[in-house]
Amino acid sequence: MTAPGPGARSSVGAGSLCVLAASVLWGTTGTAATFAPDVGPLAIGAVAMGLGGLLQALVAAPRIAREAPLLRARRGTVLLGAVAVAAYPLAFYSAMRLAGVAVGTVVSIGMAPLASAVIERVMDRRRLTRRWKLGAALGLLGTLLLCAGQAAGAPGGAERTSTAATVLGVGLGLIAATTYALYSWAAHRLIIQGVTSRAAMGAVFGVGGLLLVPVLLVTGAPLLDSGSDVAVGVYMALVPMFAGYVLFGWGLAHVPASTATTLSLLEPAVAAVLAVLVIGERLPAVGWGGIALVLACLAVLTAPVGVSGRRRERRDGVTPPRRTAVEHSVARSDPAP
Repeated sequence: MTAPGPGARSSVGAGSLCVLAASVLWGTTGTAATFAPDVGPLAIGAVAMGLGGLLQALVAAPRIAREAPLLRARRGTVLLGAVAVAAYPLAFYSAMRLAGVAVGTVVSIGMAPLASAVIERVMDRRRLTRRWKLGAALGLLGTLLLCAGQAAGAPGGAERTSTAATVLGVGLGLIAATTYALYSWAAHRLIIQGVTSRAAMGAVFGVGGLLLVPVLLVTGAPLLDSGSDVAVGVYMALVPMFAGYVLFGWGLAHVPASTATTLSLLEPAVAAVLAVLVIGERLPAVGWGGIALVLACLAVLTAPVGVSGRRRERRDGVTPPRRTAVEHSVARSDPAP
């Protein structure tokens, strides 16, 4: 495969920044949801991803219309991504309600990079770099420490849940991680097959949003009970879901889904910091250590590959110019023979 030139390297770096920016926006959802405590998790998920997805489709409608033949030819991928989009928020917010915010978040977000790697390995036969494995390990360990820190720092201790509720919450968290990885893979797959990121994300999230409309109609009445509940619903749909996934779509145009889901491990770190600064929760040293490991994960994934990394590339028969670890993942993204 031809090594990417300076323009491609720059676009990969910009794509990584887009994913990180999206993760920051996603990290605000937990804090925002606390301002609507009487709204159930299904309603929060349906209004956030449902309305956000429909808005993406509306904005991308002209592009979707122009690229309709490409999308129809890949309707299986579009439908797979849309079903995953519809399932993800319902599983994610329910997992946090049943198992607690810390456990639900660590399972849903922390397991997504591993699920994404498995999907890419099975579907695309993509080989994972040593740098990605190191970054994923640091990120997962950091997320686990952050989970422990959040549980220890919660006022009055972590909320007690029954064993059955915790098990069900963990199971839903695994579903959330898998569906997050699936729609990331589906969108990336459409993009590398010639569909623009706007049309790919608009189609996948638009159909997913349509699937969530019945859920919103059945569960969404509490969103209208007060001005603050309405404001939370509007914020969730417009900022983290619409704007966040527009940025994520741009990022997926330049980085593999496995790298994007690993970079999104910044989300729980942002959520923890906001919980400390806005809600007033306490985060002990182990939690701050987890945040440091997540930042180390991001540094590993985006730092330039040094001399030893270039030597390994030469042993693999590749001699590209200096590039980042994320670009290295892109360069190795062709299906293995």
